[in-house]
Amino acid sequence: MNKNKSKEKFMANPIERHDTAAWRGHIENVKPQSNVPIPSEESVQNAKEWVDTNSLS
Repeated sequence: MNKNKSKEKFMANPIERHDTAAWRGHIENVKPQSNVPIPSEESVQNAKEWVDTNSLS
């Protein structure tokens, strides 16, 4: 059977880009065990404003 090589190439590329995400703006600190970034209050407000203005409804 032939493999679908174009599908394999497509699956290797990430779908989401977190480099430009609103929550990455200003990271205040990181949780010690899980390394989860905690955003600043300003970043949370900016992300909420972006979601509110770009919602489908």
